Amino acid sequence: MLRHEAQHPAQPAFSPELARDILDTANRLRWQLGGNVHETLVEALFTEAAHIADRAVSYPDKPPRFDLDRTIDRLVTSRVWGFPLMVLLFTVVFWITISGANVPSEFLASILVDTLHPWLKGLAVAAGLPWWLSGLLIDGAYLATAWVVSVMLPPMAIFFPLFTLLEDFGYLPRVAFNLDNLFKRAGAHGKQALSMMMGFGCNAAGVVSTRIIDSPRERLIAIITNNFALCNGRWPTQILIATLFIGSLVPAHFAGLISALAVVGIAMLGVILSLVVSWALSRTWLKGQPSTFSLELPPYRPPRVWQTIYTSLIDRTIYVLWRAIVFALPAGMVIWLIANVQIGGASIAEYLITWMNPVGWLIGLNGVILLAYIVAIPANEIVIPTVLMLTVLVTGVQAGAGAGVMFEGDISETMALFRAGGWTLLTAVNLMLFSLIHNPCSTTIYTIYKETGSAKWTAVAALLPLGMGFMVTFLVAQVWRLLG
Repeated sequence: MLRHEAQHPAQPAFSPELARDILDTANRLRWQLGGNVHETLVEALFTEAAHIADRAVSYPDKPPRFDLDRTIDRLVTSRVWGFPLMVLLFTVVFWITISGANVPSEFLASILVDTLHPWLKGLAVAAGLPWWLSGLLIDGAYLATAWVVSVMLPPMAIFFPLFTLLEDFGYLPRVAFNLDNLFKRAGAHGKQALSMMMGFGCNAAGVVSTRIIDSPRERLIAIITNNFALCNGRWPTQILIATLFIGSLVPAHFAGLISALAVVGIAMLGVILSLVVSWALSRTWLKGQPSTFSLELPPYRPPRVWQTIYTSLIDRTIYVLWRAIVFALPAGMVIWLIANVQIGGASIAEYLITWMNPVGWLIGLNGVILLAYIVAIPANEIVIPTVLMLTVLVTGVQAGAGAGVMFEGDISETMALFRAGGWTLLTAVNLMLFSLIHNPCSTTIYTIYKETGSAKWTAVAALLPLGMGFMVTFLVAQVWRLLG
């Protein structure tokens, strides 16, 4: 026993002074390593791996054959051509979406709205339904759903397969590779580019995908800024407004291209805002050094066209459309109720719109749009149907329908309705901006809370973009009016 104790003398007790000395020493050594310690370590690992491979692998004395993957990567990941090619590809995708969606959208509207709505109204009269029940179910719930289907289904059925084909081909990881250095400069993790790509489909999914980021600080930055990636619920709003107001500024044969460029511009602005806010957070509330990671680019492969189309239609288009319908049904009834329940000779909606109009004017919007965004907190998909129904109420422009009923008409009549509601090019531009920057939907807010477990950071993720949305649209409105 004595010999054992002599071999293992008692260790000194761990004291706070010793802990501080260890931390001070670690901090001093850390800064002696320099500011790019993570990058240096990863580079050293790959350099050593290359040296081992060179010693262990023999190569035949043959001229290198043409490698298609490397040739494409030299272009799409080039510092010169990478970003222009990215913008060009997404512009083509949106141009095809915008140009191809108009005809099927009008066809669906003619069936669901122009044909089925009067038939359902006649059926309700024949069945002896009270006017309020008929209005609630048919003029509210059904018409809101019909408009969602006719406006959202065609562009989604085109956009999602095209986007999925790019993903299946292996291009989206190259986009993340191009953005990696920008996120690093912003003080964020390079993998945030991957979670942002997921956010372009659904922000809730983008928030969940931040689990691939190991650093809690950098993951929180990615969660807070994921809202700046345009989710699929906001694409229809952007495409419709760009088609009506931006595309109409040029000759008809250029309208689709200019509308597509406007939507791409908004999407790129979202990327820029994500970088700016990440930079600000990493230097204020969430200070720290960005981590380095290695991104292995997958090989290119021929897209499985039919499988991709099937998957994108079922997993994305139908899912998003069903979610929009689920929220549009009760939202349509709520809108019909506030449009038809009157107090003192005016409806509840008219009171709310009148009260919000001064604030809306300050930020280049109007009370109709602000009320629509309040009603549409459960889902961004129902913003435009809500705006149309409330605009019908305010303007009285309608096609044989009562107050608070969905407007029945094609693209030109929809434009006429917006004009009757006092919409201008400023209204359209600021709506596109506000749609990009405003608060997340309720599903995303709930997902943020589940992922962070913090009410404080959930509030920051919800209120920060909302405050930025009001600030940006206010500045744009004031500059626009000053220059105009």
